[in-house]
Amino acid sequence: MQEALWTPSPEQVAATQMDAFRRHINQAHHLDLADYAELHAWSVAHRVAFWLAIVDFFAVHFSQAASEVLSEDSVMPSASWYKETELNFAEHLLRRRDDHPALIAIGEDGSREVLSYAQLAAHVAGLQKSLTEAGIGFGDRIAAFMPNTWQTIVGALAAASLGATWSSCSPDFGTQGVSDRFGQIEPKVLIACAAYRYAGKTIGLADKIKEIIARLPSIEQLIIVPYANPDAEAKDFKAGHAKITLWDDFYQAGGEPIFTPVPFAHPLYIMYSSGTTGVPKCIVHGTGGTLLQHLKELGLHTDLTDKDTLCYYTTCGWMMWNWMMSGLALGASIVLFDGSPFHPNADRLIDLIDQENISIFGTSAKYLAALEKAGSKPKQTHRLEHLKALLSTGSPLSHESFEYVYRDVKQNLCLSSISGGTDIISCFALGNPVLPVWIGELQCKGLGMAVEVWNDAGQPVIGEKGELVCTRHFTAMPVSFWNDPDGEKLKAAYFSQYPGVWAQGDYAEETIHGGIIIHGRSDAVLNPGGVRIGTAEIYRQVEKLPEILESIAIGQDWDNDVRVVLFVRLREGVELSDALQNSIRQIIRSNTTPRHVPAKIVQVNDIPRTISGKIVELAVRNVVHGRPVKNTDALANPQALEEFRDRTELAS
Repeated sequence: MQEALWTPSPEQVAATQMDAFRRHINQAHHLDLADYAELHAWSVAHRVAFWLAIVDFFAVHFSQAASEVLSEDSVMPSASWYKETELNFAEHLLRRRDDHPALIAIGEDGSREVLSYAQLAAHVAGLQKSLTEAGIGFGDRIAAFMPNTWQTIVGALAAASLGATWSSCSPDFGTQGVSDRFGQIEPKVLIACAAYRYAGKTIGLADKIKEIIARLPSIEQLIIVPYANPDAEAKDFKAGHAKITLWDDFYQAGGEPIFTPVPFAHPLYIMYSSGTTGVPKCIVHGTGGTLLQHLKELGLHTDLTDKDTLCYYTTCGWMMWNWMMSGLALGASIVLFDGSPFHPNADRLIDLIDQENISIFGTSAKYLAALEKAGSKPKQTHRLEHLKALLSTGSPLSHESFEYVYRDVKQNLCLSSISGGTDIISCFALGNPVLPVWIGELQCKGLGMAVEVWNDAGQPVIGEKGELVCTRHFTAMPVSFWNDPDGEKLKAAYFSQYPGVWAQGDYAEETIHGGIIIHGRSDAVLNPGGVRIGTAEIYRQVEKLPEILESIAIGQDWDNDVRVVLFVRLREGVELSDALQNSIRQIIRSNTTPRHVPAKIVQVNDIPRTISGKIVELAVRNVVHGRPVKNTDALANPQALEEFRDRTELAS
């Protein structure tokens, strides 16, 4: 019988905020909810009472009581939350005003800057004042082309404090990728860095920024953060009509920030779809929904408190950056790392966990797999004494990575694979400090989220693969797509498969433990002989082999059917021999089904991925079939697509 990889002790459970919340609900509503399963069922059945309890538990401040907490039609997505009341997002993230570290910004070059909560508020107040004097305010868009550093957080909080809307891209985005995104939302202000560092190199951005400004006529003010180029001057970035000012010249820190109250659904963030199949969709997230969802996920599901230090390895072009920043609302210290996680060696981030006493560390599934391939065994080389939770997202976490963490990283640890996305700036399924960790599973459905897995007939199933759906409205649903006044694009994106039900586009399975397994993206599901196969099922087996660094599988149209084609990137010096191909096919056949076994295995030198690190099966499939790939600027390594074009191995 399968055993859990980790089970919290009764003492650990009792000390969590999740268990405190369960007791809070029992007392407030005269209930006797015994465990998480009962708490989750109650949270879905009584959504109004649940979200009111979140407001109460985390002391969310509204300008006045809501006239109605939830008003919804019988069919999603039509709904409104917390009518006729207002709040401010930045106010909740800046409630703490003492000398406790708020932000610890670590550069790849070893630089370290610390801002206390009091200093952070002073910087936000100063920037806010100068933005107001520049004519920026309620409803305006402020964009950032920035690395993951403290200035980016200050910019986002200043925007939110004013009732402006924030949107960001990381500096590794191409010019077209940036203009495709920001060009749609027409920001008045762009905050950009002069240069950034990655893998030991310094990359200047002056030419790229000038191109971006030339393409964005809406920009009135360009603010340059010198960052990796301390000698940067404003004149180096002169392009078009925008005023240009260096960060330190634009404002002076000091004073108290003023918080403009905004409606619950007021646009807080604009996020973007990956943009590999067309111009990126601009996904608008509301102020109140984002705040409540993040408080719930960070405070309860992640057990983040004001005594914790949180670090998520991310760029500010990925929603995990926004999610991490919300840790300030819990009074935690946030570690911002900017640079390559493998420079100068594979243990760079593990070193950081010890150096900064990080208690909750988040990363991608790809990073954990690469760490194991690099032979890193932190359990033998590092203390990790404060680390209580390890979070993973971006793609399904393999069984091998689950085993690796508990074998070679730390045993007494809550390993939480989480899944949701940019679409909801949060999670459908995620971790839970009161539940066991089972290999290959996301621990639970999120509180207040009516998550199910449906088969092709639209029926909920357990122990079978199907579509991950959410059947009832939730606060973090996007309030709109930008420039989609009738909501038709939003409905087409999430509600076309099952009218009135959110379909996330994940091929998933609900387990007997109440957990979720993600088998891959629905649009990347393979269909040989009409049998649906999730690509993650193949990757999980193939990447067990030490010769293979990573892989990508697609379905190739062939002989009036679909055949599975597997591309593999191998360790340096390894060739795709007949013996290795046989090993690949054998391990897949032995651990899955004959249908999963690829008809063709092809060696490549690189695999294309988005800037947030996700491999792009659809783009590869299009190249293999001779179809165009739109917006390659959304890829971190678009040149890798050429590896898949006109492959002679696939012609027969």
